[in-house]
Amino acid sequence: MSATGEVSDRRDRGRRIILWRHGQTSWNVERRFQGTTDVELTETGLGQARRAARLLASLGPDAIVSSDLQRAAKTAAELAALTDLDIVREEGLRETYAGVWQGLTHEEIIARYGEQYAAWKRGEAVRRGGGELETEVADRAAPVVLRHAEKLPEDGTLVVVSHGGTIRTTIGRLLGLEAQHWESLGGLSNCCWSVLGEGARGWRLLEHNAGTLPEPVLGDDD
Repeated sequence: MSATGEVSDRRDRGRRIILWRHGQTSWNVERRFQGTTDVELTETGLGQARRAARLLASLGPDAIVSSDLQRAAKTAAELAALTDLDIVREEGLRETYAGVWQGLTHEEIIARYGEQYAAWKRGEAVRRGGGELETEVADRAAPVVLRHAEKLPEDGTLVVVSHGGTIRTTIGRLLGLEAQHWESLGGLSNCCWSVLGEGARGWRLLEHNAGTLPEPVLGDDD
């Protein structure tokens, strides 16, 4: 395709938001709820970030915004290194604060807080571990994403590097879904992403949990 054709395609498509989950951590592997705990990437996680960054760089992003937790920020750094873009760190993009659930494994949460876990999976408004409601996560994260998206050119692409639960709630909010239906979106595997495109009636889900090959979903959003 000619350079002129490429520009035309970009102009016609509208703005895009790529919501990219961070790479693997040791707590993901252990199925231990991280929440706002600042856990580092594993070497595998860094490798995932580097591979994914090469693919995302080919999309020509215009801006990168990241959670300030290091697992997200270091994932974002791999893309920044390829694109020469600055990273804007935002506390509002952190993972869900989950109180006493944080640091517990999936099995420990079910054993100790089984009724609360089951209520959450049914779509009820639950403060997991005494922490945030999913709607409260969306209340803080979605405006951050929209604020940065509004700064894009009409054909621009924003990469948002965040966390599984936060990304899912943000997608649900931007698509206008009722909170009890957000669970139906499913989780994101480490270093996979979802893409929202700007349409005549608002944001549309173009891709979900995209990556090189399907991977299991490990972490807070299962």
